[in-house]
Amino acid sequence: MYVLIATSIAVLYFLHVIGKRIPRFCTSKKRLDGKTVLVTGGTMGLGLQAAIDFANRGARLIIACPFKNEGMNAKQEIEARTSNKNVIFKLLDLSSLQSVRGFAADILRSEDRLDILVNNAGVGTVGDFATADGMNFIMQVNYYGHFLLTLLLLPLLKKTGTQSERSRIVNMSSIMHRLALSDVTNYNKIGYYWFNFFIYSNSKFCFVLFARELSKRLNDSNVVVNCVDPGFVATNIYHSVNVVFGIVVNILINLFFNNPWEGVQTTLSVSLDEEAGRVSGKYFRNCKITRPRKMAYDDAKAELLWKDSVKLVKLSDEEVEQCFK
Repeated sequence: MYVLIATSIAVLYFLHVIGKRIPRFCTSKKRLDGKTVLVTGGTMGLGLQAAIDFANRGARLIIACPFKNEGMNAKQEIEARTSNKNVIFKLLDLSSLQSVRGFAADILRSEDRLDILVNNAGVGTVGDFATADGMNFIMQVNYYGHFLLTLLLLPLLKKTGTQSERSRIVNMSSIMHRLALSDVTNYNKIGYYWFNFFIYSNSKFCFVLFARELSKRLNDSNVVVNCVDPGFVATNIYHSVNVVFGIVVNILINLFFNNPWEGVQTTLSVSLDEEAGRVSGKYFRNCKITRPRKMAYDDAKAELLWKDSVKLVKLSDEEVEQCFK
């Protein structure tokens, strides 16, 4: 018994050291007055933390989620905590291609610039079922919806970016991308994987491949795209497994790993730091460039995922060409 207790304490201490060692924080003092930032899922968790920081820096802030009450409450909280009244909430359901297209059209119509796009919204292992578009729900919310949204907003991002101040696309990936399976053409299938966490892992790996492929297609344009890994962070996403499980996991993560404010630091760094604005197609963890899994460097796989994604979100060749003009 004593050996078991001692071993448990040693393991927990090791996890604490690994999870909390050399904590890095975004040190940028950059102001965002006159700039526009869009955060999907900017109404709770990591997205809300990022949104509050952007608003504090004076940005015109757009937060998006599919729930009106959640969105309006977040808008009020951000305004109260930052005294920034230039905060806009818009409905966006990433599980609906129609909603994504309508949202993007609204942004293009109402905004004259977009400096930072943070693709943050996501769901956990909520279930393996199809959306009205016939797509895997987890995959569509976490990746395919963001893929379509990003491409549709590219013209505005390209218009805004300059050689000295590039527009930025920030994709929220995860350490779980390392557990993704290799068959990218099967990612959208329903009932194909034994465990839903593989679907979640696949969706986060897609963001890494997407960033690398998009960065190549953008060439030397004034837009950069990078991925962030927030580490293990205590958020409500774990409640998708089970409420009790979520509570217990969040307590442990808060104790030994990152709270939401610590977890959002890499997102802020990639969105704001000068050095991050000069690189594209990279993967950041703990506020510095690191290497994703080896499979992320497979160019053939990235191109295959790109073509499959374009087909699934129903983008025509003409629309894709228009996105890059």
